[in-house]
Amino acid sequence: MQPITPQLYSRLCDVIENNILPLTTQMTCVGCKVFGAAVLLKKDLSLVLASTNHEAFSPLWHGEVYCIKQFYEKQGHPDPKDCIFLATHEPCCMCTSSIAWSGFDEVYYLFGYESTGEDFNIPHDQKMIRDIFGCKEPNHDNSYFKMHNMVNEAKNFDEEEKKKALDRYEKIRKEYAVVSEQYQSGEKKMILK
Repeated sequence: MQPITPQLYSRLCDVIENNILPLTTQMTCVGCKVFGAAVLLKKDLSLVLASTNHEAFSPLWHGEVYCIKQFYEKQGHPDPKDCIFLATHEPCCMCTSSIAWSGFDEVYYLFGYESTGEDFNIPHDQKMIRDIFGCKEPNHDNSYFKMHNMVNEAKNFDEEEKKKALDRYEKIRKEYAVVSEQYQSGEKKMILK
C-alpha cells in the first residue's frame, strides 16, 4: 500500500470540497444522506466523475454505488484500474463490495466509521457490518483493492504538512456538519428543488 502524499491529500480534499460537497448539499435538501464519491485518473488526478447519495430515490443508491453506476454508464469510461476511487466516508459493507465488484483497486476516504456515527449521526454502517459480517470494518488491504484512510495516513506527514492536512480536514468536517444538519432536520421527500 503506497502512503498518501501531501499533494494527493490536497487534491482529494479539493475534489471533496469543490465537486462532491455542492452535489451533496443539493441532494440533502430532498432527503439524501451526506455520503458522496468521485473517480479520478491515477496518471494526472483529473476528475472523471463526482457524485453523491441518491437514497431518497432508492435505498441502494449510496454515494459510492451511484457513482459506480454513473461511471459505467459513461461512454468510453477509463479502466477502473487506471483510476482512484474517492469516498467522502468510509464505505459501508454494500459500497465496499460494490467497489470490489467494479474493479477499482485504489480507494481513499476522508471520514472513518467513527465520524459517520459520532459526527453525522448515521451509525447504520457500523451496525450492519457488525451484525451481518461479524467484523468492525472491511480488510483495507485485500486482493481486490487497497483502501486508505486519508486522515490516518496524513498523520505520518512532516509536522508542517500534517498541520495543514489536519486543518483542512477540520475545515471540511465543519462544512459537512452544516450539510448533515440540513439532512437531519429536513423532511425526507423525493422532490428535486
